[in-house]
Amino acid sequence: MKLTRRSAVTATAAALVAGLGIGQAVLQNKADAQGRTVEAPKFEVDPLWPKPLPNHWVLGMAIGIWVDDQDHVWIVHRGAATLHNNERALELKVGECCAAAPPVLVFDPAGNLVRSWGGPGQGYEWPESNHGVHVDYKGNVWIGGNGPRDAHILKFTKDGKFLMQLGRLGGNKGSNDPDNFGRVAKIWVDPKTNEAYVADGYRNKRVAVLDADTGRMKRYWGAYGNKPDDADLGKYDPGAPLPKQFRNPVHCVERANDGLVYVCDRQADRIQVFKPDGSFVKEAQFAKNTLGSGSTWDLAFSKDAQQKYLYIADGTNEVVRVVVRETLREVTNFGDGGRQPGQFYGVHSIATDSKGNIYTTETYEGKRLQKFVLKGMAQVAAGNQGTVW
Repeated sequence: MKLTRRSAVTATAAALVAGLGIGQAVLQNKADAQGRTVEAPKFEVDPLWPKPLPNHWVLGMAIGIWVDDQDHVWIVHRGAATLHNNERALELKVGECCAAAPPVLVFDPAGNLVRSWGGPGQGYEWPESNHGVHVDYKGNVWIGGNGPRDAHILKFTKDGKFLMQLGRLGGNKGSNDPDNFGRVAKIWVDPKTNEAYVADGYRNKRVAVLDADTGRMKRYWGAYGNKPDDADLGKYDPGAPLPKQFRNPVHCVERANDGLVYVCDRQADRIQVFKPDGSFVKEAQFAKNTLGSGSTWDLAFSKDAQQKYLYIADGTNEVVRVVVRETLREVTNFGDGGRQPGQFYGVHSIATDSKGNIYTTETYEGKRLQKFVLKGMAQVAAGNQGTVW
């Protein structure tokens, strides 16, 4: 059928209006998505915490954190120690400034440094590359290590008096060895059972559970509760089925109040959840297309009685993820890459105090400790909030 000039003009105008309508709808949907909010814990960075270190001390790679029952913040960092993977330690001072602080540093709630100790000593083998710090319910301090030969765990008093070494430097014999470890990332002690859960680790592919007094290994398991297998899994492929073994590193482990045990399988971008006997419960991935060092570096729980939220440190994407613990659904995240307060360069470890505030450490060239103050529940951006000033 032949169109008249008038009808052709009318049809063209209608098409333009329809096109504009579709375009407007797309723009509006995008704007709605960008402006969408969700109720979640709201945090703001405290740029003045902690206070400056004394003695011209500076931090190296800050590689572990824990908050004890006095709300004292414990960190372990790598200063003048020998490091692995060609990582450079802090240079010894050649002028008035500066020097590496001792490996273990403790800050009070106001940000004052109140304790410092650590490093090689008589009767024990300090890790080639310390990694992770935990203060248990008895006041004992546990430290792991992920250097090439680190196959052991150390236990001290809060003042740094040596108590026990489990495993020996260079003693690794694989993920089914009952006596040694494989570059341990983190330790957590259960106050209900006096059992130490070990994220083991950068070489081994297991969670190990020990008697916290004697060090005797009671049980261990791999991904999905399987017997660990140290076969090389190759490079991570986001499109492939998830592996039936942990990828290295098994980077964190901690038990919630309800008895469920949460494990970071970092380079598989996943958190796996178990019963204390190693029975698999569920899993979830976060930013599953993340390559390299992965997205699940460490975790901590919110301080409400139900521990409703799980906080995940993601040092590749430089955010802290806020996740509903029951469903493992991420509702928001905050942070960005950078060196300003509230930004991250290798956010590595995370912990919460009794008031629900979050503390983070940064590795690589981040070399920093930060505090994020809980401001209560609020409407925050769904997705990334950016830098929370």
